[in-house]
Amino acid sequence: MNIRAGLRAFLLLLVSWLGCSKAWADAVTDWNTKAGMIVTEAKGNAQIATRVLAIMHTAAYEATNAITQRYGTGLKLEAAPGASVDAAVAAASHVTLLKLLPAQATSIEAAYVDAIGKVPDGSARAAGIAVGEKAAVAVLALRLDDGAAAVETYRPQATPGVYVPTAMPAGPQWPGRRPWLMTSADQFRPGPPPRLDSETWTRDYAEVKELGAKNSTRRTAEQTEIARFWEATLPPIYHGVVRSIAKDPKREVTQNARLFAAVTQASDDAFIAVFDAKYHYAFWRPITAIRNGDLDGNEATERDPSWTPFIDTPMHPEYPCAHCIIASTVATVLRAEIGSGPMPTLTTSSPTAGGATRSWKSLDDFVQEVSEARIYDGVHYRHSTEVAVAMGKRIGQLAVAKVLRPVE
Repeated sequence: MNIRAGLRAFLLLLVSWLGCSKAWADAVTDWNTKAGMIVTEAKGNAQIATRVLAIMHTAAYEATNAITQRYGTGLKLEAAPGASVDAAVAAASHVTLLKLLPAQATSIEAAYVDAIGKVPDGSARAAGIAVGEKAAVAVLALRLDDGAAAVETYRPQATPGVYVPTAMPAGPQWPGRRPWLMTSADQFRPGPPPRLDSETWTRDYAEVKELGAKNSTRRTAEQTEIARFWEATLPPIYHGVVRSIAKDPKREVTQNARLFAAVTQASDDAFIAVFDAKYHYAFWRPITAIRNGDLDGNEATERDPSWTPFIDTPMHPEYPCAHCIIASTVATVLRAEIGSGPMPTLTTSSPTAGGATRSWKSLDDFVQEVSEARIYDGVHYRHSTEVAVAMGKRIGQLAVAKVLRPVE
């Protein structure tokens, strides 16, 4: 496919993605939307997509800040006077995405052609492209050896000669990655999941068994809608909430560049932290627990040999909830960004709900809904969601301290 045909296809998909939404306020939010479409097209998992967007948005922030000099920058890049911010963001996004998602080159090139074509030709555009490319190369070099490319060596637990399911779990190498903000993957590792003879386990087992079953008669129509909505796991479902704040016309482009850098770095660290805990504890999912309810030593957990969850169970251990830690991390960063100012209505859309949108008046309501959804989905226990929310708050606070620092 040539660039012209790719551009047409990209624009058609972008129109479909945006639906009836109005245009975003600046190049940063625009590229966030475009990149969300590209990582969705790539069909990778949530943790890989989150890493990609963290690198892209960090490069975009460094390039933007080199031009506006609004905040202290970690890379200390220099930009020619009058350099175009729009060109810098486009170039930083273009280079990082091409390097990390080469199979999506046609869509990436089409997005770049569309964006750079809107910047008047001349010295400002050339200077913007130069600093954007410089930022991309620098950030890519910083994250080159972060462990994402490590060979996956997960060893299935097995008795010699006895069949076990052969689908490999997701992300067992993720705890070995180098974080952006944390000192180590286990910095915020929580205590163990509840004992199987505890009241907490008895409560959580019964709740997910009733509300999370595929054919549950206890789950309401609204709860089913929420469950389907949050079956989506890729970053765009969270970034829609971020754009609810970022699209305020009173905000300046470097503010948004920094905000998305903070959100994506913190989210990437949240995945590292949650996968560290998941593979450390290797706690069973509801489908395993409920079909083996007679083996947990708890007389109150009755076995259901044919129980299935509302959605397909993710291929990694249960404890803690990954969706919940991401929601809490994002909310913590956004709460600091808003400060004492008014909270706009938070809105995002979900591809697993047919593009439907949902809105919240507060960040707490948003986080709570994500936690409830994973119980309705039949893939998590309540205690796991609570632990993950607490972890997310600590990671979000770290991002606030390290990235959303005061103006220098």
